[in-house]
Amino acid sequence: SGTVAKAISQPTTGNFDRGPVVPTTPLVTFLERVQETALATFEQKDFDPKLYVDLSLKSNLSTTVTAFHKLPRNATGSVLVPDFKEFLHEYFDGEGDDLVYAEPPDFVPEPDGFLPKVKNPQVRAWALEVHALWKNLSRRVSGSILNRPEFHTLLPLPRPFVIPGSRFTEVYYWDSYWVIRGLLASKMYMTAKAIVANLISLIDTYGYVLNCARAYCTNRSQPPLLSAMVYDIYNRTGDLDLVKKALSALLKEHQFWNSGIHKVNIQEDHGRNHTLSRYYGMWNKLRPESSTIDKAHASKLLNAYEKEQFYRELASTAESGWDFSTRWMRNTSDFTTLAITSILPVDLNIFILKMELDIASMAQIVGDNRTAESFLKAAQARKQAINSVFWNEEKGQWLDYWISNGTSSQ
Repeated sequence: SGTVAKAISQPTTGNFDRGPVVPTTPLVTFLERVQETALATFEQKDFDPKLYVDLSLKSNLSTTVTAFHKLPRNATGSVLVPDFKEFLHEYFDGEGDDLVYAEPPDFVPEPDGFLPKVKNPQVRAWALEVHALWKNLSRRVSGSILNRPEFHTLLPLPRPFVIPGSRFTEVYYWDSYWVIRGLLASKMYMTAKAIVANLISLIDTYGYVLNCARAYCTNRSQPPLLSAMVYDIYNRTGDLDLVKKALSALLKEHQFWNSGIHKVNIQEDHGRNHTLSRYYGMWNKLRPESSTIDKAHASKLLNAYEKEQFYRELASTAESGWDFSTRWMRNTSDFTTLAITSILPVDLNIFILKMELDIASMAQIVGDNRTAESFLKAAQARKQAINSVFWNEEKGQWLDYWISNGTSSQ
């Protein structure tokens, strides 16, 4: 199925199904219980589990928990709808109240040199309407988050940011790459740099960029595209300070993806070793933002171990950004057969190859030749690994590699 036969050497954890679990906050744990009660009370119609883990407290947690326990319930755990609505109103702020509108400082209705190759007047008008959406999507965290972060699942970020919109009111990692591509087309360089500053702040705090800026996303990252964001901004602006600030953070992020649970060693039949990376969430429990959904899927599994393994795969698939795809399933008709931790993905390793080349280029820009040389060698080694492990001569393409059985994905 590939150009060479390959054998697996175990990752540093020594086991594909076990790994670290990053603890979450007491507030998130409590809000999962609120979410479950909301489902029992309101039932499935128009039910969005994410809404309840995004709530912000009005009072301290212990007071709110006491009031929650005093709610009268029936045998199924549901509460009378009026009682539950009153509880939510009295003890929680409204959806999105922990965000404040932030006027983008570099927005103009029609940027100079905007889409110079687009001549059709109707298409230009439409493009400018899309451009105007930046004003609708620009936010910053409220002062209440900075003063009382334990009242919120939204994480404090130092600079304004752009949200995806709809039910997604927080920063997401790889969404930010596409946001920045758009901001650069709109000549909004200050806004783009602020987004990068926020992502760097997450690396400074956690050692990696989180999937999203919520307390329940601290157990996973997302496709590593921060280096591409920085490099694209530098190519437009020549901002050397941005490169200097980003470089140390990017070195930490590279370490995250190339050590521990994310690192996998592959050995070819004739003895050559390769190091590649995989997605692996640091979580083996229900995802708080989808716990009622995850529990329903896991109900068909036989025991606690199988459920923990499935929850690990769910978190790891969320880390991939492909949540969810049959690409990661052993049986494409059975969602519980997600097995992404047993797969070396082509695109993840291409993203990391790009990161290595970006770091080498940026190190050269700031005069750090030793780092530049080191990362050029790392990029060369990864490129060889990609071509050796992923390339399928018969199909003429690169294919994901299944660690568990040593074969290419078909």
